[in-house]
Amino acid sequence: MPITPRDREILRLAVPAFGALVAEPLFLVADYAIVGHGLGTTAVGALGVAGAVLTTLINLCVFLAYGTTASVARQTGAGRHREAMRSGVDGMWLALGIGVALIVLGWPLAPSVVELFGAAPEQTEMAVTYLRISLLGTPGMLLVLAGTGVLRGLQDTMTPLVVAVASFVLNAVLNAWFVLGMDWGIAGSAWGTVIAQTAGAVVYLVTVARSAARLGIPLGPDLSGIRRAGTAGIALLIRTVCLRVVLLVATAVATRMGSAELAAFALASQIWTLMAFALDAIAIAGQALTGRALGAGDIAETRAATRRMVQWGLWSGVVLGLLVIAARPVIPGLFAADPQVTAELLAVLWPVALLQPICGIVFVLDGVLIGAGDQRYLAWAGIWNTLVFLPAALFAPDLVLLWCALGVWMVARLVALGTRAYGSAWLVTGA
Repeated sequence: MPITPRDREILRLAVPAFGALVAEPLFLVADYAIVGHGLGTTAVGALGVAGAVLTTLINLCVFLAYGTTASVARQTGAGRHREAMRSGVDGMWLALGIGVALIVLGWPLAPSVVELFGAAPEQTEMAVTYLRISLLGTPGMLLVLAGTGVLRGLQDTMTPLVVAVASFVLNAVLNAWFVLGMDWGIAGSAWGTVIAQTAGAVVYLVTVARSAARLGIPLGPDLSGIRRAGTAGIALLIRTVCLRVVLLVATAVATRMGSAELAAFALASQIWTLMAFALDAIAIAGQALTGRALGAGDIAETRAATRRMVQWGLWSGVVLGLLVIAARPVIPGLFAADPQVTAELLAVLWPVALLQPICGIVFVLDGVLIGAGDQRYLAWAGIWNTLVFLPAALFAPDLVLLWCALGVWMVARLVALGTRAYGSAWLVTGA
């Protein structure tokens, strides 16, 4: 594909977005490494339990970034810069409110939530400690999501990359200091993450506040605007819950098959997730560019940009699939997998690789429709796609067919999103 000015615009947004997407999950990776080195296996298990809860919260609240991106981009495209910034401020107030609510609800419920995992008593106590302290960082974490959405909507993905990398470095340094240097135990790891997340939130607050001041936008809460942001977020939350249900059901089915199958599924899922970051970066560009073009009333540009991003998604998926096939013989060795896990993993890497071109198209179209503000359709499509997946997964007799069930789900998403994108109902122009 020859590089065009439109391609350069897509890459200008997608490449920094990819870096930020990769940096965010490294928070927990750094925690695991430092806790494992300083506190041992029991603490790592406790961190795994608390980390699963926190990761779920992050995934469920990602609508704060996506919804804000779409709203701000559309207003920006329409030339309504004051309204764009007001939408961003409202999104950040919504994030703050949800973060405070999670602390109020999560603090007393933390022991009950951790006990659901059935960990040993010592691990349970440590997991509750980590989770409760980490909850204090949820307002900052959610403000980062909303602030990221604001800047993406303003066509700026470089600042989120810088903040993500700086926050990761700060998190790693503080974790090492608190856990290894000051001997604070697992609580030190949690405090390090809370401080890093809060520092990142402060950067976004200052950035948005300065932009709002230049436009004369008051920073106080606007209840009607916050309510609009929350209403738009409900549909995206439903979509996200459907995605989580699919992944949780797939994990449960793999667990039922046996320990080797579960280990192979977990490793294959990590590879799938890493490739999803690369493809989702193009989807983020799709959110920003689609919102801006529709806000400007330019349907022709929206169509052209969508076609080009679908091509980028398709060919990126082809390249990623080929990389998995080429690396397939050595991947099990990277994880020190035993022979049984190796055999299962080598088998499932074929469907993982073959599905990547479909994933590339699906992720792009998902981002385009989010950018268009077509959240209600995405919610209903998520429900129906999940219903298609469930019978295919629940009756899968082995791991390969379980991944084929995930393939059925991806094809269902491709049909639902492709049909919608081919039509015109989502092409709503103006602010």
